[in-house]
Amino acid sequence: MANGATNGHVEKVKELDRTKYPGGHLTIYYGSQTGTAQMFAKQIASESESRGFCARIVDLQDVVDNDDVDSIEAESKAVDGSEYATIDEDGALIRATLAHPHYRDLDDDDENGHDNGKRRSKALFFMATYGEGEPTDNAQQFVEMMKSKSGISNIYKIETPPGSNGKESLVSPASTMSLEDITEEDTAAAPYSPRDATFLRDLDYAVFGLGNKQYEHYNNMSRFMDAALEQCGAKRVAAIGLGDDDDDLEGDFETWKDDVLWPSLTETYVKGAVMGAAANKKEGEGMALSLPPCPYLVEYLKTDDDKTAISKSLIQTSSKHYSQAVDCPIVARRELRDPSDPGSTVHMEIDISNHMDTCRYQTADNLGILPKNDSSVVESVAKALNYDLDRQFHLLPNTATDQGDASSKHTLPFPTPCTVRECLERYCDLTGPPRRSDLKQFAPYARDEMDRKALLRMSSKEGKAEYKEKIVEAHVGVADIVTRLCPSIACPLEHFVMVCPRLQPRYYTISSSSTVFPETIHITLAVLETEKKDGGGGVFKGLCSGYLAGMTIGDTVRVFVRESTFRLPKQVERPVLMFGPGTGIAPMRAILQERSHGRKNMGAEQHGASILYFGCKQRSMDYIYRDELESFCEEGTLTELHLAFSREQAQKVYVQHLLVKRAKETWKLIHEDKASIFVCGAVKMGADVDHTLQDIISEHGGMTREKAKAYLDKMAVAGRFVQELWS
Repeated sequence: MANGATNGHVEKVKELDRTKYPGGHLTIYYGSQTGTAQMFAKQIASESESRGFCARIVDLQDVVDNDDVDSIEAESKAVDGSEYATIDEDGALIRATLAHPHYRDLDDDDENGHDNGKRRSKALFFMATYGEGEPTDNAQQFVEMMKSKSGISNIYKIETPPGSNGKESLVSPASTMSLEDITEEDTAAAPYSPRDATFLRDLDYAVFGLGNKQYEHYNNMSRFMDAALEQCGAKRVAAIGLGDDDDDLEGDFETWKDDVLWPSLTETYVKGAVMGAAANKKEGEGMALSLPPCPYLVEYLKTDDDKTAISKSLIQTSSKHYSQAVDCPIVARRELRDPSDPGSTVHMEIDISNHMDTCRYQTADNLGILPKNDSSVVESVAKALNYDLDRQFHLLPNTATDQGDASSKHTLPFPTPCTVRECLERYCDLTGPPRRSDLKQFAPYARDEMDRKALLRMSSKEGKAEYKEKIVEAHVGVADIVTRLCPSIACPLEHFVMVCPRLQPRYYTISSSSTVFPETIHITLAVLETEKKDGGGGVFKGLCSGYLAGMTIGDTVRVFVRESTFRLPKQVERPVLMFGPGTGIAPMRAILQERSHGRKNMGAEQHGASILYFGCKQRSMDYIYRDELESFCEEGTLTELHLAFSREQAQKVYVQHLLVKRAKETWKLIHEDKASIFVCGAVKMGADVDHTLQDIISEHGGMTREKAKAYLDKMAVAGRFVQELWS
């Protein structure tokens, strides 16, 4: 990051050309797990110049990794006067980026237009919520700092004010908070710290969130960031936007961008400035056939001397798993369902003994798996785009373009050198449905006008229904588009890397105990298969499950370990209450292995009860790990086993129905015995169990439904109520 201070003194900053950029500087920060928040940030940046702003994009990891010592030291010395005299180390680090003098503008509130030292920064935050209301990997450290600075200790109690519901998904500027007190017994992990109400008082901001309404803590990170920035004195200049990936995330983003963000920024900063016609162009109007600017360069290699690996510091934070993953062999594999069941659930064991330094795990952690595209798909794409699969190349930043920000440390999407085959196999999502914005990005490369118009039509707001029918429901991927549907697409490799979505890791909750199996990791996976509806025939297979289903003992898979929220209570005498229907049994199997080992080595009398609720369709078809569960019961590790076979009677029965019958006993376990509750499986199941627990707490605890929910929330903060769910 460019230095903005010398010897602790901030240098004089050259002003922007206000005829070109009447709105001044605009910094766009993103917290992204799969790249979508980053994509939205890039879209705003691409529109900024035509709107009168000079934009740069910053990975939130760059904020905490900032090594600009002069700027940090300058902020810690309160260069703006006594206003920030009490700033601490975290505050100085945050301000060194968010209030960097190179990207601040004269405060327009200064009536005389004089530079009196009062300069303001403008920032947009694109915040994805990951898992159960948690920050993405690249935002985690920044969020922790903002929790401390804002005084918001419980990030799960940020309340969204009226105006956020409905299709608009917008929150009014008057965002408020409601913080539940947390007892000392319940948590030592959520300390309260007094807020620093002024250290961002020279920052103007707006926030857009990426979430999914199927999850309880919908858009938790964006609502936290919106509240935390305000708590620290920053000024909200546009209402927060909440995007719902369960419905139409891109539509929510476009509505917020066009109806809220740009009108607010224009009114506040650009005022009456006359902008170029580009800002008012309709979708696709005047689109030239010349190639769009690209932030990457491909350098093909000729000799072995050229094959030095690109520095890991250049890899985007959201892609760090590509560098962290290692190849490990499969040492065991078996089908868990009965042959009479048309579906498939596979148990797999992976040997990590040669990578204990990087793959050491704790019981019920997550295993990230990097799948590969099928070789036939890769070869069809290479043939359509005229790529030589065997050529090796380096991917380098293209410093000649103005895409993104040249000062960012994390600029490249994956490590190189690699072959073109490896690039397409491991790093490009060729079979998943591309987003509408991806179709728009491919449009300039279509040489045939009909192909180009079709891509633009489906990428538009008006084409949402057609996109849903022809792309999402038909399971059409990028490979189908470039080989069959729009064969006129011609795209140089560096441009294909730019526009093609990244191939993301798939996470599986580890189903083995690290104490019992320290050198192998067990996973339990359901194989997804469904018939394609795009007219091309064939079967659509889940990329990762289909990839793993085709592997045999001795094959290697590229993996890495990710910490999960499942942690057994340190007080082994406390009970555990587990809900794991279907493949949600995975972490429960690991927990039971751990408890069984503890009972055998520490004494059975010291361990509390273990109660499991498991469900599947039929006892004879998909009752997976049946022998193991019955063995745990026989030895006394599994105190109670409650089974819900949904298809064995006229009326379907699920785990939450069995829980209702054990309401009184469950309340005693939770309240008196301090049981920990673990839930793993589908989002709907998790919500049903959550609501049933609230009913039980409300009825048997003699409290309102609101207080019952707060009771569960406190348990969650304390690590006693843990959910790992998927949609």
